[in-house]
Amino acid sequence: MRNGADPGCTGAAADAADGWIERTVLADGLTLVSSRYPPSVDRVEASDQDAAGPTLVITYGLAGESCFVAEDGARVRFAAGRTTLTAFARTRGERHIQAGVAVRQLRLVLHGPALLRYLGEAAVARLASRRGLMHLGEQATAPWCRQLLRPLLRPDGTAPVDRHIAALTLAAEHLRPLAAALSGVPAAGAARAAAAEAGSPLRLSMADLQKLARARDLMQQRLDQPLTLPALCRAVGLNECTFKRGFREVHGRTPRQYLIGLRMQRAQALLHAGLPVSQVGQAVGYRHAASFSAAYRRHHGVAPSTVGR
Repeated sequence: MRNGADPGCTGAAADAADGWIERTVLADGLTLVSSRYPPSVDRVEASDQDAAGPTLVITYGLAGESCFVAEDGARVRFAAGRTTLTAFARTRGERHIQAGVAVRQLRLVLHGPALLRYLGEAAVARLASRRGLMHLGEQATAPWCRQLLRPLLRPDGTAPVDRHIAALTLAAEHLRPLAAALSGVPAAGAARAAAAEAGSPLRLSMADLQKLARARDLMQQRLDQPLTLPALCRAVGLNECTFKRGFREVHGRTPRQYLIGLRMQRAQALLHAGLPVSQVGQAVGYRHAASFSAAYRRHHGVAPSTVGR
């Protein structure tokens, strides 16, 4: 059976006795793919992807497990409760599914104009320069991500704009660090050049930049937890002075401003997905609903209770 389900699942929608795949185009270059396979028999499916450019796939394992084996021997596992990031250009291989457990997965597939729009030309060019399957990372699916998967799994009860917001919010968690890694942290380079012109060159080493990137990633991953400046500095190994000055030079905002921006962006997406205000506040690190409501109003200009109505 020839199929595009792994690693990109970009084949046409299908409904068969031994499997089900549905594709929904959310925007030009952004596709949502839902797949489900019953635990009847062991399966091996051929996959031949020959896209004109690179394709990036974010896979959310909902049940069971599958494995993709590329023709060069590279293997990628897609398991329940895990989020897997892959990219490919002109790759062939086989998808393996073992009998006994039903397999269900949801994928966000980005290619062409979406990749250019969200990653930038330089990052896309680096992806395009590599051939075959690229395993870019795997991690446990965060609870807030599972909340945003709901509107994507229930299209009939969700407005198209809310599905689009949920999909982009999920994708952004992986696109931000990927863009920085592929582009060599361009913001830091621009900040260094600007400071040099002003006669005050930055003295951030590559190791410092990597630590600042790690701090940014920790913020994104732990929005539901209380994060303090001393704790972030200890986690990445920078003193507070270097951390605050370097973070502002690289990102154009203080660490606190950046963290609030991340929290309010995620809160807006969760509110659009239909979650109650108290639950959203806890999901973005606020212990009390009143504190969250006040912060949301300051940032967005409206009360969170009015969002999604």
